[in-house]
Amino acid sequence: MDFLEALDGRIRILERVGSWEEAVRISGELLAADGLVTPSYVDHMVRTCQELGPYIAIAPGVAIPHARPEDGANGLGLSLVVVREGVRFGSHNDPVRVLIAFATPDRSAHIDLLRQLAEILARADELAQAAARLGTPEQWKELVRSLIQNPP
Repeated sequence: MDFLEALDGRIRILERVGSWEEAVRISGELLAADGLVTPSYVDHMVRTCQELGPYIAIAPGVAIPHARPEDGANGLGLSLVVVREGVRFGSHNDPVRVLIAFATPDRSAHIDLLRQLAEILARADELAQAAARLGTPEQWKELVRSLIQNPP
């Protein structure tokens, strides 16, 4: 499964959110709406960040919220949430403007997706800058497609 197939239109663009917890929940709820995760998985996404700190903010302007497969992942999938004004996680990579959440039903199903995610994250600055100018899910899909097809 490639990145865009795993994303499957789960894109939400927001001006602002009240907190990082809200942003993470929204990214998880997009996965839950399609049955890829349980509500418990979404709770674990937030709890993991509360317990382990803002490690999910892995690149300037970008976070990858997730939980463990056994926390309620039913399938393999991604969601993308854009917060135009950014949200603070308490990380040196703040403000986060792009959240790419993922779910995987086991510890190996997502390996190809992680390779593509690494290609995208190599250009995290382009993702964060795009938050100000891209206003539709279609534009975001095209940007992701371009980043994957034209690695640095």
